Amino acid sequence: MNYWLVKSEPESYSWDDFVKQGKAIWDGVRNYAARNNLAAMQLGDQVLFYHSVVGKEVVGIAKVSHESYPDPTIPEDPRWVVVELEPVAPLPKPVTLQQIKAEPLLQNIQLIRLSRLSVVPVSGNEFECILALGHAQ
Repeated sequence: MNYWLVKSEPESYSWDDFVKQGKAIWDGVRNYAARNNLAAMQLGDQVLFYHSVVGKEVVGIAKVSHESYPDPTIPEDPRWVVVELEPVAPLPKPVTLQQIKAEPLLQNIQLIRLSRLSVVPVSGNEFECILALGHAQ
């Protein structure tokens, strides 16, 4: 199993919107590196849902429910792909970017190193560390 982090601006599409929908086609990615990450996602992979711009925090866990296929919003351009995601659970306590930057185990997380990408891989240890931070009282 692989682990990922996807970003969404909560004013455009929030965790609550995602939960209400029950699943989502993750589209609109127009960066080649982020596109390659989408294409690498496999059925059942775990995904951290991150609110970018406003909040800047990991707020929930999702899973890949359908592997990549051509982006239906632009059928004339086969370079771009989408995946389908389903919400699994909110984090009991959101994990802020400040907490992530302060955590020694997360110093190499791509959320920080490649901050402009909207889809990044996360190691198993990084994923577990963020879950632990999200469950800390």
